[in-house]
Amino acid sequence: MSQKALGEFEEIVILIVAILNGDAYSVGIITEIEERLNRNVSLGAIQTVLKRLEKKGLLKSEFGDATNERGGKRKRLYEVTAAGQKILDQTRVQRNSLWEAIPRLSFNLH
Repeated sequence: MSQKALGEFEEIVILIVAILNGDAYSVGIITEIEERLNRNVSLGAIQTVLKRLEKKGLLKSEFGDATNERGGKRKRLYEVTAAGQKILDQTRVQRNSLWEAIPRLSFNLH
Protein backbone atom coordinates (compact mmCIF):
# COMPACT_ATOMS: atom_id res chain seq x y z
CA MET A 1 0.00 0.00 0.00
CA SER A 2 1.44 3.32 -1.04
CA GLN A 3 -0.52 5.56 1.29
CA LYS A 4 1.39 6.37 4.47
CA ALA A 5 -1.22 8.45 6.30
CA LEU A 6 -4.96 8.88 6.65
CA GLY A 7 -6.82 12.11 6.20
CA GLU A 8 -8.59 13.34 9.33
CA PHE A 9 -12.06 12.28 8.20
CA GLU A 10 -10.78 8.94 6.93
CA GLU A 11 -9.18 8.34 10.30
CA ILE A 12 -12.41 9.16 12.12
CA VAL A 13 -14.45 6.85 9.90
CA ILE A 14 -12.07 3.89 10.19
CA LEU A 15 -11.89 4.38 13.98
CA ILE A 16 -15.69 4.39 14.22
CA VAL A 17 -15.86 1.23 12.09
CA ALA A 18 -13.43 -0.38 14.54
CA ILE A 19 -15.48 0.82 17.52
CA LEU A 20 -18.70 -0.62 16.05
CA ASN A 21 -16.92 -3.98 15.72
CA GLY A 22 -18.95 -5.81 13.09
CA ASP A 23 -22.06 -3.62 13.19
CA ALA A 24 -20.71 -0.67 11.18
CA TYR A 25 -23.01 0.57 8.44
CA SER A 26 -23.36 4.07 7.00
CA VAL A 27 -26.20 5.38 9.19
CA GLY A 28 -24.73 3.81 12.33
CA ILE A 29 -21.37 5.42 11.57
CA ILE A 30 -23.04 8.82 11.19
CA THR A 31 -24.82 8.35 14.52
CA GLU A 32 -21.56 7.47 16.29
CA ILE A 33 -19.73 10.46 14.81
CA GLU A 34 -22.55 12.81 15.82
CA GLU A 35 -22.76 11.42 19.36
CA ARG A 36 -19.03 11.05 20.05
CA LEU A 37 -17.69 14.12 18.24
CA ASN A 38 -20.72 16.43 18.08
CA ARG A 39 -20.08 16.72 14.35
CA ASN A 40 -22.70 16.62 11.60
CA VAL A 41 -21.94 14.38 8.64
CA SER A 42 -23.92 13.74 5.48
CA LEU A 43 -24.77 10.28 4.21
CA GLY A 44 -23.05 11.10 0.91
CA ALA A 45 -19.81 12.06 2.66
CA ILE A 46 -19.80 8.80 4.65
CA GLN A 47 -20.54 6.67 1.62
CA THR A 48 -17.77 8.35 -0.37
CA VAL A 49 -15.18 7.77 2.37
CA LEU A 50 -16.31 4.18 2.98
CA LYS A 51 -15.92 3.38 -0.73
CA ARG A 52 -12.51 5.08 -0.83
CA LEU A 53 -11.27 3.20 2.27
CA GLU A 54 -12.54 -0.07 0.85
CA LYS A 55 -10.83 0.61 -2.49
CA LYS A 56 -7.57 1.26 -0.59
CA GLY A 57 -7.96 -2.11 1.14
CA LEU A 58 -8.39 -0.60 4.61
CA LEU A 59 -12.01 -1.71 4.99
CA LYS A 60 -14.02 -4.61 3.64
CA SER A 61 -17.78 -4.94 3.44
CA GLU A 62 -20.53 -7.46 2.98
CA PHE A 63 -24.29 -7.37 3.12
CA GLY A 64 -25.93 -8.33 6.40
CA ASP A 65 -29.27 -10.07 6.77
CA ALA A 66 -32.50 -8.43 5.68
CA THR A 67 -34.47 -6.89 8.56
CA ASN A 68 -38.15 -6.04 8.99
CA GLU A 69 -37.41 -2.53 10.31
CA ARG A 70 -35.62 -1.78 7.01
CA GLY A 71 -38.45 -3.21 4.89
CA GLY A 72 -36.42 -6.27 4.02
CA LYS A 73 -33.47 -4.21 2.83
CA ARG A 74 -30.01 -5.45 3.83
CA LYS A 75 -27.33 -3.27 5.43
CA ARG A 76 -23.81 -3.09 3.99
CA LEU A 77 -21.61 -3.84 7.00
CA TYR A 78 -17.99 -2.65 7.14
CA GLU A 79 -15.01 -4.13 8.93
CA VAL A 80 -11.40 -2.99 9.33
CA THR A 81 -8.91 -5.13 7.38
CA ALA A 82 -5.41 -6.10 8.54
CA ALA A 83 -4.03 -3.27 6.36
CA GLY A 84 -6.51 -0.89 7.99
CA GLN A 85 -5.41 -1.97 11.46
CA LYS A 86 -1.79 -1.50 10.49
CA ILE A 87 -2.34 2.07 9.27
CA LEU A 88 -4.39 2.86 12.40
CA ASP A 89 -1.52 1.59 14.55
CA GLN A 90 0.99 3.69 12.57
CA THR A 91 -1.23 6.77 12.84
CA ARG A 92 -1.58 6.31 16.59
CA VAL A 93 2.20 6.02 17.05
CA GLN A 94 2.75 9.16 14.95
CA ARG A 95 0.12 11.16 16.86
CA ASN A 96 1.45 10.05 20.25
CA SER A 97 4.98 10.95 19.20
CA LEU A 98 3.86 14.47 18.30
CA TRP A 99 1.93 14.93 21.56
CA GLU A 100 4.91 13.71 23.57
CA ALA A 101 7.23 16.14 21.74
CA ILE A 102 5.35 19.22 23.00
CA PRO A 103 7.30 20.89 25.81
CA ARG A 104 5.30 21.15 29.03
CA LEU A 105 5.76 24.90 29.13
CA SER A 106 3.87 25.26 25.84
CA PHE A 107 0.63 24.57 27.70
CA ASN A 108 1.42 26.89 30.60
CA LEU A 109 -0.50 29.87 29.20
CA HIS A 110 -2.14 32.32 31.61
